[in-house]
Amino acid sequence: MTDTNAAPTAHVPVVIVGAGPAGLTVGNILRAAGVDCVVLETETREFIEQRPRAGVIEEWCVRGLERRGLADTLLERAQRHTECEFRFGGRRHRLRYVDLTGRHHYVYPQPWLVTDLVREYADVRGGDVRFSVRDVRLHGLDTDRPSVSYLCPDTGERRTIRCDFVAGCDGARGVTRAALPPERLRVARHDYGVGWLALLAEAPASSDCVVFGIHPRGFAGHMARSSEVTRYYLEVPRGDDPDTWSHDRVWAELQERLASDAPPLTEGRLIEKRVLDMHNYVVEPMVFGRLFLAGDAAHLTAPIAAKGMNLALHDAFHLGDGLVAHLTRGDDSGLRTYSEACLARVWDCQEFSLWLSEIYHGTSSGDPYRAATTLARLRRVFTSPAAATAFAEQFLGPRPD
Repeated sequence: MTDTNAAPTAHVPVVIVGAGPAGLTVGNILRAAGVDCVVLETETREFIEQRPRAGVIEEWCVRGLERRGLADTLLERAQRHTECEFRFGGRRHRLRYVDLTGRHHYVYPQPWLVTDLVREYADVRGGDVRFSVRDVRLHGLDTDRPSVSYLCPDTGERRTIRCDFVAGCDGARGVTRAALPPERLRVARHDYGVGWLALLAEAPASSDCVVFGIHPRGFAGHMARSSEVTRYYLEVPRGDDPDTWSHDRVWAELQERLASDAPPLTEGRLIEKRVLDMHNYVVEPMVFGRLFLAGDAAHLTAPIAAKGMNLALHDAFHLGDGLVAHLTRGDDSGLRTYSEACLARVWDCQEFSLWLSEIYHGTSSGDPYRAATTLARLRRVFTSPAAATAFAEQFLGPRPD
């Protein structure tokens, strides 16, 4: 597509669409190697630094950020978790995965990570990021002269950036995924048939670790986000209306589903309520011409296994390193194998999400067979060291390099 009214700009090697964890990590990797790039973002800087999202970061992922000079603040502020807890049958069951694997999780809210990454990219490394852009369009992706155009928020003028590569990091509803010709890709989808009511409570955590409640009334989850805010989840019917969940109804259901021999939950004001329909998808391949997809633009993993942000960073490490190798040394190997390398990890996480969904939702399915086999799986995890280690290995992700 060509727009004759677009005002061209100077050529840059890479245009990154989307200023989330994946896009900003790619941008920082490029800037550290002296490669020019432009990040385009439809939201404001203030919005992306406050948008509530994931909070669990796997240890290998933190080590990858650390090697690239992007983890200093994270390592100072993040909570280090070494165990998790399942609650079922009215009792608590702790799994100390650090004893099984020698590894741990970090809890660090995604808005904090985005704040760190955009500060490093824009303020420290002098990267070019343009916020509040409108009507982003991609041109010539299957040629050796691609470009990206957008409407300037200040003047309304359409501006065009010529580039060598486009990194599509703008999420599930972004323009980059939509730019792929349907006949050139395959989209695999899975719908779990349930929803989760995602809640943020202005209340301190009621446990020192992540808690999973397995209950006939539905799954419930407890995840600390900071010393003053806790994330909760409640399984609800798909498409349920969050407005029907009053403060009292939410807390009554959480107290019921997470009841155990532990003290009751510490309640607080609810500052977020939204229903997430649990579904996954994977786009194959993650490359079209000069466009490389990363993060939710290429694959979505429901928060069942807390893998989304980790997969986005996994993509970003591969893509950033591959672009640097090509643009500075003429080495194409990283870009050639990008999609294959990323998808291997993506499908591993998809399979684990499917397995874990049966644990979370089997007892509330209304099917006595599924409920009984779910409890059998749980008992195996807590009576078999081999089963516990297998779970921990998948839950924690790859071993750090």
